[in-house]
Amino acid sequence: MISEETLSNKIRIIVIDDQAVVRQGFVSLINTVADMEVIAQGVNGQQALELFREHQPDITLMDLRMPVMSGVDAIAKIRHEFPEARIIVLTTYDGDEDIYRALQAGAQGYLLKDMFFEELEDAIRKVHAGARRLPPVVAERLAERMTASELTVRELEVLQEIVKGKTNKEIASSLRISEATVKSHINNILGKLGVTDRTQAATRALQRGIVHL
Repeated sequence: MISEETLSNKIRIIVIDDQAVVRQGFVSLINTVADMEVIAQGVNGQQALELFREHQPDITLMDLRMPVMSGVDAIAKIRHEFPEARIIVLTTYDGDEDIYRALQAGAQGYLLKDMFFEELEDAIRKVHAGARRLPPVVAERLAERMTASELTVRELEVLQEIVKGKTNKEIASSLRISEATVKSHINNILGKLGVTDRTQAATRALQRGIVHL
């Protein structure tokens, strides 16, 4: 039998994910836990911000890649307005750059959607208690990111153009720089990513979440 104290002390949660089946699945599972309750759900980062302002939940579960406003941008805006907000990322993406950006924005947990529900339940309790929750595989990716060489803003711009399949001439025209400068940036990018050609650079950038299609 559930006590009145448990009912009154439920962990209040909002779930933000643009995939209805995934979102509703999490909502249904969470609502089976006696001391947890989903009080609202949304489909993009803008809704996350609005729902947080309205409900000020104990925990927010946030997808990363959503329309209108990304999860990372929503996390940053929520934490700016509500520094004590406790947010856990739930995503299919384990690229080190995605993890780094989410934690930099203020997330206290980062979980992959293929986890067991018990892991999510444990993460909710730990983050609610003020701790961080990063599974070993996520912590390992983050450690790799922390030791990697940082790309400059211009190198990121060039890398984004490479991923789009543009030639050096097209990149130079798009960014209004010389082809020689483009080649110099590409050489730096290859070195920092630890690859030998632009195709590998594009693949590595997508895998790590440095650039998104």
